[in-house]
Amino acid sequence: MSDDDVNPKSRGGLSRASRLSPEDRSAIARAGARQRWAAKRDAERQSARPHVLPGYSAVLDIAGVKLPCAVITGPNGIQRVITENGVTTAILGSRSGASKRLKRAAADRGEDLPLFLAPSQLRPFIPPDLIDGVLSPIDYTDGEKVVRAFDAAVLPAVCKVWLDARRHGALQGQQEAKAAAAEVLMSGLAHTGIVGLIDEATGYEIIRPQNALQAYIDKVIRKELAVWAKKFPDEFYENIYQLKGWPWPGMKKNRYSIVAHYTRDLVYDRMGPGVLRELERKTPKDAAGQRANKFHQWFTDDVGDPMLAQHLTSLLTLQRLALANGHGWRRFLQTVDQVMPRYGDTMPLPIDIEEVGAPD
Repeated sequence: MSDDDVNPKSRGGLSRASRLSPEDRSAIARAGARQRWAAKRDAERQSARPHVLPGYSAVLDIAGVKLPCAVITGPNGIQRVITENGVTTAILGSRSGASKRLKRAAADRGEDLPLFLAPSQLRPFIPPDLIDGVLSPIDYTDGEKVVRAFDAAVLPAVCKVWLDARRHGALQGQQEAKAAAAEVLMSGLAHTGIVGLIDEATGYEIIRPQNALQAYIDKVIRKELAVWAKKFPDEFYENIYQLKGWPWPGMKKNRYSIVAHYTRDLVYDRMGPGVLRELERKTPKDAAGQRANKFHQWFTDDVGDPMLAQHLTSLLTLQRLALANGHGWRRFLQTVDQVMPRYGDTMPLPIDIEEVGAPD
């Protein structure tokens, strides 16, 4: 090839190369190879990273709080996620300098926690399985962006941590507003499951696979029976008696059998799609019509228990409001049907229920 066949840019490159020593040329070649391999590794990581299903990202509105969410797919299959920024803003209000200092302090203590759980006052109320579970961050791609998020079940779990800390008097004065924000979110989640909300917001419910809800149920309901622990506050049952106008005998006396029907209707039939059906399958009645175990013993620590706690919190709020306004059972039940309807049932609860075992 003659000099006339070489363009000026190539001619300049050849001229520079001729002035380089063999060692310099070798070093440049190695650097180029490293750059090419790095680009290849980045491309491989990018292809393996979860990504948004096309068209299935949206902003979820819970009680006026905006939470960016998405349905993503990746090595772990289909996941519903809420962005880290969304949860942080919902709880803290903003990514302030103070919250970032808390994050750095948590990191200095060896705790890799997100900003919304960084305050040291919360640490005693964060279960270890929560850290290894829904608090494990998920980085996914949305177009050209890489977004950090968490499994959707993180929201009720985080709210429960803040409310537990408040209930035990562990929070500082300026943190009370954060707990109040968590309470608002818990109430907003009371009448529907987070999975259903995200599917509706993104439109994914139209193409949701038949086994998607079963996978969700598996996250909420444990495979092995848990040791019995008290999960229903006494006030829940006392308020039922007051709303019915019955004398309250205290927790040491057997409750009227109709109260079990009320518990089933108010709690398990309204917690999430398919929850009651799966609990009934796991704990069938015997020949005498009794169940060997309590339904709530099947709930998982990281998802099922927080969902039950936030659901009961919302029911207690509605009970207290009804009693404070002088309303009775029927008015209370109408309110529950409006704001916490049963899954798959849009009809109001019949008013005249045969109350077997209840007083006349």
